[in-house]
Amino acid sequence: MNKMLIPILFALGTAAFWGCYGPAIGNAQTPRGLDGRPMLPPEGWTPFKPYVFIGIAYLVIAIAGGLVMMKVKGDTFSYSGAHFATAKWGFLAGTLGAGGALCLTTAMMTSRGNALLVMPIVFGGAVSITALVSVLRLHAATVVSPMLWIGMLVTVFGVIIVARNTPHGHVVPAKPDVSNAVETDPHRTAAEDPLT
Repeated sequence: MNKMLIPILFALGTAAFWGCYGPAIGNAQTPRGLDGRPMLPPEGWTPFKPYVFIGIAYLVIAIAGGLVMMKVKGDTFSYSGAHFATAKWGFLAGTLGAGGALCLTTAMMTSRGNALLVMPIVFGGAVSITALVSVLRLHAATVVSPMLWIGMLVTVFGVIIVARNTPHGHVVPAKPDVSNAVETDPHRTAAEDPLT
């Protein structure tokens, strides 16, 4: 089996999970009032209510999954000495991941659950930020190809093209208010009037 196939499959799995993450968060948004604004507590909720359960899911899956896979792979459960770097960098990575999840949750809630706007920016931006971090880390040891900057520019245009051309579904028209729409025709009988 090609050595690159397994990481590519897991990267595709990440894209699939995170690609569905945005729409799932969109389903957790608070109802909107008649003015179109999000309903705040006590009738509605803030973006942070679903975020608590995002955190619980992260906690359960990360700890249980991590411990099980450590056992399966024959790892130790020590985080001291030379193993302390795994705790330090793991905590930093988790903090960055949780901060990203908080930003994504807030973006989804404040955009009325518009995953079609938010998710292309998240993924296009993430790949560019990863490239910039690599450039900063390796700046003394490598030469940056001009194609990197062209790729980032193409990514920006790609995000815009994807966001503008993704099907958005049909807007459901508001139902007319029948309470004020009763006609007063003196020649119409009760049998002819469907509202009576």
